[in-house]
Amino acid sequence: MHMADALLSPAVGVGMLALSAAAIGLSVKKISSTSLSPAEASPDDKKIPMMGVMGAFVFAGQMINFSIPGTGSSGHIGGGILLAAILGPFPALITLASILLIQCLFFADGGLLAWGCNVFNMGVIPCLIVYPLIYRPLVRGGLNRKRIVSASIVSVVAGLQAGAFGVVLETLFSGITEIPFGAFVLLMQPIHLAIGLVEGIVTAAVLCYVYGAQPDILEAGAEPVPDAAQTLRKQSPWKLPLVFAALSLVIGAVLSLFASSYPDGLEWSLEKAAGTAELERSGPVYEAASSVLEKTAFLPDYAFPGGDDSNAAAGTAVSGIAGSIITLLLVCGIGFVIYALRRKTAAGAQS
Repeated sequence: MHMADALLSPAVGVGMLALSAAAIGLSVKKISSTSLSPAEASPDDKKIPMMGVMGAFVFAGQMINFSIPGTGSSGHIGGGILLAAILGPFPALITLASILLIQCLFFADGGLLAWGCNVFNMGVIPCLIVYPLIYRPLVRGGLNRKRIVSASIVSVVAGLQAGAFGVVLETLFSGITEIPFGAFVLLMQPIHLAIGLVEGIVTAAVLCYVYGAQPDILEAGAEPVPDAAQTLRKQSPWKLPLVFAALSLVIGAVLSLFASSYPDGLEWSLEKAAGTAELERSGPVYEAASSVLEKTAFLPDYAFPGGDDSNAAAGTAVSGIAGSIITLLLVCGIGFVIYALRRKTAAGAQS
């Protein structure tokens, strides 16, 4: 559901960029807040590597488009609910915004002008709205697998439906007359319902694995329910980061080669509603944004520049590995900076 610049007017693109930047700023403020107890205000060192590896995992996961039977369309995970359930809503938004920035700058996946819209639709909505309003209440009273599965599916579907409608509204407010509003809505919502059901199942499976391996790491506002098959035992803080780091490389380098070639839900809807999935816009703002990506995108569309079908698989594998590593390093770096600020301000508050 990565929007291209041609779907937006400069005014809507800049406005949504400001709105998403404000949400990211709020997230940084919340994470580094000193309104907590001194113990809570100290950095959570376990969360920093998890932010990095989960960012890499979602980056790799988004490379795998799965086919939607009978439609000629495909979809991929968004990862907002998954990240929020493991990291918490504010670290999740920062992680997802970093993923989208890397995809945009280095792989030309999603427009630069559209980055704010993509962050809002794929990050702010699931992490800061759907997660606290739907996922948390559904698991309140004690975590167990049934609650995780139901909460995951309902929350992911709700987030994707809201995000898809956000795309429709953003194109409407941008005055993109080539896309009829009614037809676009009637195409976007059902196809993203199907995509949401698949992502909800994937999210539930991953969260159930985390629940079984290390339930105390889940940020869900609920205490795990003890049972005979599960006890809160001491485990290495590096176990899950290493597992997800390895999965990221396998998914990015190998499984991504088997991604569906069908257009994703947004492209499919555009093709049906407007007759083309690639609208064109001209003007200084669009040209400037395109010029930036031409300089920064070293693997555009997850392939070698100017490559042909003979090295397409190698380009995809290199993109998966490079993108996962860059995401891990960037997100960990951001996490260390934020939690260092949190430690500093907490120390200042105590003195």
